[in-house]
Amino acid sequence: MNCFQAYKDSYPHGSLIKPAGQERGEEERMSNVRRVYVEKKPAFAVQAKGLKHEIKSYLGISGMTGVRVLIRYDVENISEEVFTRACKTVFSEPPVDMLYLEEFDKNETDRVFSVEYLPGQFDQRADSAVQCVKFLNEEEDPIIRSATTYVIEGQISDEEFEAIKNHCINPVDSRETGMVKPETLVTNFEEPADVAVFEGFTELAEEPLHELYASLNLAMTFKDFQHIQNYFKNDEKRNPTMTEIRVLDTYWSDHCRHTTFSTELKNIEFGEGDYKEPIVGTYEKYLADRAEIFKGREDKFVCLMDLALMAMRVLKKAGKLDDQEESDEINACSIVVPVEIDGETEEWLVNFKNETHNHPTEIEPFGGAATCLGGAIRDPLSGRTYVYQAMRVTGAADPTVSVQETLKGKLPQKKLVREAAHGYSSYGNQIGLATGYVKEIYHPDYVAKRMEIGAVMGAAPRKDVKRLTSDPGDIIILLGGRTGRDGIGGATGSSKVHTEASIEVCGAEVQKGNAPTERKIQRMFRRPEVSRLIKKCNDFGAGGVSVAIGELADGLHIYLDKVPKKYAGLDGTEIAISESQERMAVVVDPKDVEEFLKYANEENLEAVEVAVVTEAPRLVLIWRDKEIVNISRAFLDTNGAHQETDVYVEIPSAENKYFQRNEVADVKAKWLADLADLNGCSQKGLVEMFDSSIGAGSVLMPYGGKYQLTETQAMVAKLPVLKGKTDTVTMMAYGFDPYLSSWSPYHGAIYAVLESVAKIVAGGGDYSKIRLTFQEYFRRMTEDPKRWSQPFAALLGAYDAQIGFGLPSIGGKDSMSGSFNEIDVPPTLVSFAVDVASDKTILTPELKKAGNKLVLLKIEKDQYDLPVYEQIKDQYSKFHEDIKAGKIVSAYALDGKGLALALSKMAFGNGCGVKVEHNVDERDLFTAGFGDIVMEVPADKVGQLSITYTVVGEVTDSKALEYRDVKIGLNEAVDAWRGTLEKVFKTTSGENGGTAFIAEDDKLSAVAADGPTATFFAGKLNPKDEAVFEDGVYKTNKIYVCKNKVAKPRVFIPVFPGTNCEYDSTKAFERAGAEVDVKVFKNLTAEDIRDSVEIFEKAIDQAQIIMFPGGFSAGDEPDGSAKFFATAFQNAKMKEAVMRLLNERDGLALGICNGFQALIKLGLVPYGEIVGQKEDSPTLTFNTIGRHISKMVYTKVVSNKSPWLRMATPGATYCNPASHGEGRFVANTEWLAELFANGQVATQYVSPDGELDLNQEEWNVNGSYMAIEGITSPDGRVLGKMAHSERRGDSVAINIYGEQDLKIFESGVAYFK
Repeated sequence: MNCFQAYKDSYPHGSLIKPAGQERGEEERMSNVRRVYVEKKPAFAVQAKGLKHEIKSYLGISGMTGVRVLIRYDVENISEEVFTRACKTVFSEPPVDMLYLEEFDKNETDRVFSVEYLPGQFDQRADSAVQCVKFLNEEEDPIIRSATTYVIEGQISDEEFEAIKNHCINPVDSRETGMVKPETLVTNFEEPADVAVFEGFTELAEEPLHELYASLNLAMTFKDFQHIQNYFKNDEKRNPTMTEIRVLDTYWSDHCRHTTFSTELKNIEFGEGDYKEPIVGTYEKYLADRAEIFKGREDKFVCLMDLALMAMRVLKKAGKLDDQEESDEINACSIVVPVEIDGETEEWLVNFKNETHNHPTEIEPFGGAATCLGGAIRDPLSGRTYVYQAMRVTGAADPTVSVQETLKGKLPQKKLVREAAHGYSSYGNQIGLATGYVKEIYHPDYVAKRMEIGAVMGAAPRKDVKRLTSDPGDIIILLGGRTGRDGIGGATGSSKVHTEASIEVCGAEVQKGNAPTERKIQRMFRRPEVSRLIKKCNDFGAGGVSVAIGELADGLHIYLDKVPKKYAGLDGTEIAISESQERMAVVVDPKDVEEFLKYANEENLEAVEVAVVTEAPRLVLIWRDKEIVNISRAFLDTNGAHQETDVYVEIPSAENKYFQRNEVADVKAKWLADLADLNGCSQKGLVEMFDSSIGAGSVLMPYGGKYQLTETQAMVAKLPVLKGKTDTVTMMAYGFDPYLSSWSPYHGAIYAVLESVAKIVAGGGDYSKIRLTFQEYFRRMTEDPKRWSQPFAALLGAYDAQIGFGLPSIGGKDSMSGSFNEIDVPPTLVSFAVDVASDKTILTPELKKAGNKLVLLKIEKDQYDLPVYEQIKDQYSKFHEDIKAGKIVSAYALDGKGLALALSKMAFGNGCGVKVEHNVDERDLFTAGFGDIVMEVPADKVGQLSITYTVVGEVTDSKALEYRDVKIGLNEAVDAWRGTLEKVFKTTSGENGGTAFIAEDDKLSAVAADGPTATFFAGKLNPKDEAVFEDGVYKTNKIYVCKNKVAKPRVFIPVFPGTNCEYDSTKAFERAGAEVDVKVFKNLTAEDIRDSVEIFEKAIDQAQIIMFPGGFSAGDEPDGSAKFFATAFQNAKMKEAVMRLLNERDGLALGICNGFQALIKLGLVPYGEIVGQKEDSPTLTFNTIGRHISKMVYTKVVSNKSPWLRMATPGATYCNPASHGEGRFVANTEWLAELFANGQVATQYVSPDGELDLNQEEWNVNGSYMAIEGITSPDGRVLGKMAHSERRGDSVAINIYGEQDLKIFESGVAYFK
């Protein structure tokens, strides 16, 4: 049988396989490489449709008539049999894909180009494909390369074709590749030369030394370079190696050592202006405080770092920081919190950390933003806390402007904001981290450089975290990912000057994150038996091996040859400074090494001993048995040459001051304009890209109310306890306004702190327990004293606010490179406020009930427009007491837009009306109100409030915003609010996805949109079930009864790379009374795979239920969800074990989200057995909107046939989180009719009122045919559904309305009893 015939036999319908068109030449016939192209069938080509729209509307190319997108796989070292199987299971999915061998058909006039990752960049698609193929035969060692091929149809010019290429290719991480197939994919890496020594370095005069300095493209200053020369000449008495120079450049980079913040500020002069007195007054207070703190010390000098830390020192001395964890190891802010779990109190560590990745995200938005979050997670994770919630705050220029306005050397803002959001959300969604709050801030000066901040929360029981010293003889283990060239120079790159050329030459500086690997480290460190073995730990952020391991002990011998590499050919310098992601350096006692390595193997992680702690305080790096670095710790710790500068502080003017009460000519026009303003409008299309519910601990969803339209202001999550219940929650909120800060960095910082505190207070937190962390982001500093004005004034403001409130900032991150040519970012100091609270006091911001009063708490300001701290503290304390007394039912902290916008957002969620009192001045509707809080209070409780307040209106049922003679309908207001960013972050695709299977002339089309279609399908019910169809619900008394009863059923939950819902699923089953067995599938070696198959087979044989949890199976690659799961369970042993569970023991199977995708690809639904997919099989594919969707969905139970739904109410509507990119259920008409007739359609997406509206994407969120959310096997014992029924619990998603408990876990357990 020839190769092509094998494919035809594997696919019953030949249309899926397209043969190569031409005879191949002699040269190509000799190639060992096989080439496969995979293209989505037209109905499912979401990416191609999206790109076509972009080219037409964004690039303005009208001659283009069509776009095709094909995934190209080049494959080598693979047997015929495995290749044949891989084509229909790994590379393609028969129901939705067309697969072509070697070539594909195209028109002569079509323009074609292919894009591949640059060498060294992580290609998750190819990596996952290799892992999947190894499941088919663990003995094979395939090489796979992937590329994306674009076909542009129509009449387009050469210039237009180049514009399309530029739109599709970012030169920082990708390049165009030819269409000719390579003869081999095997890369022969040249043996690297030995590390060079700079002969004569110590004797160079200043001029040739400067020439050498300039040629090396270093981040350090020339003064630092001279410092190095002096050290090697006088102390080491030898010449340095190339590695030593590169390591020092990395060690002393601004990114690693905050050199700008540590520059001594010698002469500080203040300009003249209206606000000079308070600014100078704060400076004088700072000097007096530091004189007291550093009494008798001569080694301390004034610098930005000292100013940033001084308030914390002062407040600590005053006894206001007793909860801070003391350690020289921690990479994140850490406080000690007493937590009550099941009535017992124990101490927990709560960590929080903010991180920026501004420069990398500017030049490579996806990778830069992804590793921003990856880096933020790694810091608390290295401290052995489990990271459970993230916040994303970003800054951008206007993304709605034309691509023609893009500056030379820059990416278009629209592309930047979209790709960065895609990168951050992709990483967080894969690793399984709830992103509880997302906000993008718009200001024209962020065109200089984007701001990308990730802030995270982590926690762990204190007893499980050891803080010990590194002792001589201790072993350092490198854990996690391998080392490559990606990210070399990341630390120094973010510290360099940014110019038009940066995007072309800085590619290697941007790392590519690997979320599934970091997830494995999270799992491992969450095990107490592992975390207690770790003496110290450091993450591989900026600086690579040299910094991550180099910081763990004063004396070290690091053996670079032992460091696992992604590929050969790396020299010693590259291994030393590569910033490849997802690696940890762990210090363990020699006696614990073997045990630690055993745990790493259980979690499918590579772990290698690479270094040993030594007595002598020197950093020694050894490569090829030679010392290529040998530097004293004392010299390393100088952090380079001492830097000095003067500062001239510019004073803001009252003439153009930010705080203005402007006259309002047209209240309605102004109100609608504020709703549509870039910094006031809805960001729902952006926010819903991020999974906000994973972990089943999110107290608030990002948008709340019945219609999910009231945005929250703080993220709140339950502490991530694995066993038991707690009411302890953490809160985080941010504060910052770039327009206020641009006028006065001093005021901007003060009000940033106030705004972050006010949001916590409005959400139910106690202001007095708040801890702060700051993000500073400023223009690049030069020797001009005026350039230093902004950060100095901002930090003075932050100092004033900390002392004024008595709230310390115990951490922060500075980024001092916010310049592009002559453009600077707005002076940026973002305040993050963190509080630990009880779920009993948490308030949600959506308005609750008509008749309730709207009450305003206003803060006082002095003559310098500064907050009066004592009044605010008094009022915020009373406000918290009023919450505890139940007098306040919702609240919202005002921002720079004022009262009208706040009331509107509160009204949208539940569709409430608002009537503002006549006596409210129209100017006060739109005046900035930082620190003010508007609240909803039952009418009979207003008089009982202990705060000082003003009644400003009431809640109505009019569905309108009313003020005097102005009346704005809620629909009009919501449309204005939602419209601005719709073309950037869309919320609807405009397609009729729910009825896309119906042909235009089909008789079904008349009833398709109004719901009765289901009745039509169910016209011929399965007679065996003796079922009836009532009110859209399939009802039968013939529900499968278990014959093999068990008192406590055992559930097996398999964990693959990318699985991230195993904790939530375990908790749900244990709560229902089951015993749960979780096993990790290991696939690092062929032996691991064989071992795992044996373990899995045994575990399935001991179980009554198998549950496939959610996640991103291998990152949902190769292009298609759950292929990892599905390929693994095609293994004969595992397949037979699953069928024994179902057929011989009356077992059950459940798959949620990624697990549903696995079930459907295996055939367990709808067939009830593992048969794989046929071309006409029902399947799940990309959402019609073309992106990940995360929101609460309403689903109706439309069949009672499944044992899994025994305790659910037929016909009832339930509300659960959905979070997926490929959840759209598709099937042909015959299958749909059969599924409805058999009662196999378990659940459908509906509106909050339980109404079926097939083409309303607000509720049928992914465009599923017939709005189908879940289906079962023919007998109902296998259930697959997209919405996460396991993500529920006490005080979870409290701003969402509707019943959240479908009781499927309880039903599954009860089935066996």
